[in-house]
Parts: sequence; structure tokens; C-alpha cells
Amino acid sequence: MTKKKEPILYANNLRKTYVTGTVKTEVLKGVDVEIHDGEFVTIMGHSGSGKSTLMHILGFLDTPDEGKYVFEGKDTSKFDDDELADIRNRKIGFVFQAFNLLPRTSALDNVRLPMIYAGVPENEQMARAKKALEAVGLGHRLNNLSNELSGGEQQRVAVARALVNEPRLILADEPTGNLDENSTNEMMKVFDELHKNGNTIVIVTHEDNVAAHAQRTIRIKDGVCQTC
Repeated sequence: MTKKKEPILYANNLRKTYVTGTVKTEVLKGVDVEIHDGEFVTIMGHSGSGKSTLMHILGFLDTPDEGKYVFEGKDTSKFDDDELADIRNRKIGFVFQAFNLLPRTSALDNVRLPMIYAGVPENEQMARAKKALEAVGLGHRLNNLSNELSGGEQQRVAVARALVNEPRLILADEPTGNLDENSTNEMMKVFDELHKNGNTIVIVTHEDNVAAHAQRTIRIKDGVCQTC
């Protein structure tokens, strides 16, 4: 009998409350989730449902108030700030709705940034950044400044930047939110190809046409997991 592989991550009873002045907003109310190697998963829910908060916790951009979160078999509550920063840079590739590129910097140099922080030698930075841009169909745009690129091209640069450290997990928060229909379709072709090549991908979205590309969908409503 084949033993089932342990998931990349799993979380039990995640809870998160934000306090603004005297107002408390309970965003996550006991969410359970697990992600396995090579999966393509979307997280869906209405605005304010808690889906982005869940992604931020899974990506170590935020911490839960309660619950257990295990990443690669390790209880993340035991990690110190340096360990968390190291995981964010080496193990997780982030893609955000707003691209977050340096506007007067070339596509190649934008993609190199995570490797600069990781102390990768410059010649290796250049080779890996070029390879990542080629993987998203931008091998011909290496030296273009990001503000010379279309919105869809800028988002593909952001995806290349997320890929360049060969992360265990790619987390994307509304990556098509600022794109038109044609650019969205092109963007999802990129994610489909990345998944085909073995990448593990989790996308937060409110768009059904984006979720249709995934193998399964986690649905969050009012901080509670409806489908996990």
C-alpha cells in the first residue's frame, strides 16, 4: 500500500481578528486547509470573505491569532523572524494584483531582485532571470523598462520574478484583477503551463473563468471555509 504524501502545508482552525480602535473584525473563524505538491488551487470568496487574509497567512505575510500552521512538516509557530523571511524569499513566490515592479527598471533587473536579496552571484542572477522571463513568453523584452510594457506584460514579469528562486509554492492574489479579458486569458495560459511543468500554484480570485483553470477551489464565506 502506497503511503500518502504529506502536504506541502496544512492548517487547522486558523483564526484572525483585526482591531481598529474599539472595533474588532473577525476575518477568519476557524479555517482548515491543505495544499499538496503539484496542485493548482484557487481560493474564492466575496470581498471581505477572508480569502486574501488566508493567503497572507499561508505566505507568512501575516500570522494567525489561533490555530496550527505546518509548512513542509514544521510547525511555523516555532519560526523566528529570520526563518520566516528566509522561507518567504526561498520557498514562496508571490504575485500581486498591483504588479509591484520598479517602473524605471528593466524587466531583467526587476526579476533579479529576489536573487540579489538571496546573495546569488550576478552571472547566475542574469541567467536565471533570463530563463524565467523566457518561461513567461518575454524573452524578447528583457531590457525594456517595466513602464514600457503593457499591463499583461508587467504581470508576466511579476510572475517571472516569483519563479526565479524556484520556490516550492507560488501564491497569487488577484493576479488578473487589473487585466482586460485578453490579457487575463494570456496570463492564465502562463499559469497553466507552469502547472503543467510541475509548479504548485494557489490563486486568490473572485473570477469564475480564472477558477476554471484550477484542479480544485477552496471557497471562503464570512471567514468560514465552505469548500476546502
